[in-house]
Amino acid sequence: MQQNGSSASNASNGSNGRQALSFSPLPAATTTRVRRFIQERRTLPLPRVMVVFSAAGDTEKPGDAAMSSSDSAAEEDFRKPASPAPSFALSKKPLRSSLNTPEQEFPEVISLNVGGTYFTTRLSTLRRYEDTMLAAMFSGRHHIPRDAEGRYFIDRDGTYFADILNFLREGELPHRDRVRAVHREAQYYALGPLLDSLEDTQPLTGEKVRQAFLDLMPYYRDNLERIVEIAKLRAIQKKARFAKLKICVYKEEMPITPYERPLFNSLRFERSDSEAKLFEHHCEVDVSFGPWEAVADVYDLLHCIVSDLDERGITAEQQCIGVCDKHLINHYYCKRPIYEFKITWW
Repeated sequence: MQQNGSSASNASNGSNGRQALSFSPLPAATTTRVRRFIQERRTLPLPRVMVVFSAAGDTEKPGDAAMSSSDSAAEEDFRKPASPAPSFALSKKPLRSSLNTPEQEFPEVISLNVGGTYFTTRLSTLRRYEDTMLAAMFSGRHHIPRDAEGRYFIDRDGTYFADILNFLREGELPHRDRVRAVHREAQYYALGPLLDSLEDTQPLTGEKVRQAFLDLMPYYRDNLERIVEIAKLRAIQKKARFAKLKICVYKEEMPITPYERPLFNSLRFERSDSEAKLFEHHCEVDVSFGPWEAVADVYDLLHCIVSDLDERGITAEQQCIGVCDKHLINHYYCKRPIYEFKITWW
């Protein structure tokens, strides 16, 4: 009974103590400053908070458990943005969903519009060889535009596309006069098997051999450009339909006389540097080709020059008009052949 009385008295004392607590009103000036501070704080941007992440092995201290709940509420207030988040962040979708787009499906029979020329073939024909442009286009991973009739459109000249399809169908190669053009189309479509087959046929095989010979010729392409430029300038200056040039074509490394030729069994002659300088000269011509060391002779090079000019649509005729008679030393003369080229422009 005594304990109950003591507890009751303590409770009464505690209630009396709480009732005894009282606060005096704040001065008017202080109340005004507090209100002003609260209003200014609403207009100011919220401060940024630095969040420090502890290591995985760190553990909370016993005294920090009580503070974590109260501090987390305060941190949440600071983390709330002052303005709403951008719309793209709210509607942001996972990147995987945008990449994993469904592959396009194709019918078994494909109608094509290649530069205005229409073709029809099977889907398996276009996919016959992997790592080609056509197989990649119709793999379903890429979008292919269609024309008004629904045909799949390829923005390429369709003149030689039939040869491409014939090779894909049954390995048929084009006629010789179409080999070069089909080879260019096969390069565009990255059709490796067709390229390999065409390069082993004429005229591409012969072109490889010819190019190997021309690679021995110093400045062949530059000299070819010079022929065109000189002929064009002379025709313009003279207001003429054609222009003539003098071109020296020689095979030997050193100039010799016809009587000296049988004494040498090779194309290169053993002479000292001082003797070689005595034979150095430039013939009075527009362009010079040579020397070179190969079985092909002067007439082979002349044929190459005329053929390459014809590939550009330039008509060229050539004829030998003599040799260079420049005296070098003792009984040595140049004797390099000189050819006159006639370039016709129209």
